[in-house]
Amino acid sequence: MTGTGTVPLSTSLRQATMDVHERAHHSTYMAALLGGHLPLDGYTLLAEQYGAIYGALEAASDALADDPVAGPFVIDELRRLPGLHADLDALDSGIPRILPATHAYVDRLRTAAGDPQLFVAHHYTRYLGDLAGGQMVGKLLDRTYGITGPGALFYDFATLGSPSKFRVRYRALLDAAPWDEVARARVAAEAVHAFELNIAVLGELADEVGVGLAA
Repeated sequence: MTGTGTVPLSTSLRQATMDVHERAHHSTYMAALLGGHLPLDGYTLLAEQYGAIYGALEAASDALADDPVAGPFVIDELRRLPGLHADLDALDSGIPRILPATHAYVDRLRTAAGDPQLFVAHHYTRYLGDLAGGQMVGKLLDRTYGITGPGALFYDFATLGSPSKFRVRYRALLDAAPWDEVARARVAAEAVHAFELNIAVLGELADEVGVGLAA
């Protein structure tokens, strides 16, 4: 049995998260990063938050790898943590400084490790978002900081092949999930919540690096 809704889950997720996605993309911190206005330690602090976030998300992936619905989303080529570890070593981050909003995000991801619907919502929000922006941010790191290879590996999705073909594959996984309307609504609500957690992290990052509050 596939999803029972008349609107594919991939479509309803995109629609549900459209506004909050724009808020995250246009946050003050992201504007400073994409504009090349952050000091290198401001970017390093972001990488440290991602280390904690993806540590929790990929632990959830391991916990749900054998789940009949969540398991197909556990795609080894997507894993960001090995690259993040190499990035943090290259950036000489030392002991990572994890912000309070990141701790809250990690706590929610740990909850998702026991709930396939929550897990898929967070998986979708993080990986597709980073895949979409990865090439742009990777080029920016080279242009702004002269960083290629270690230091920017988080944004290297070359092992996936064509990003557009992968997105088609991923949408097919979403649309095949055997959830009724109540479950689909829960996934969409959690995806919105995931964006809100990310926005809170970006807001604290903006404060820490002195570029004001997130929009």
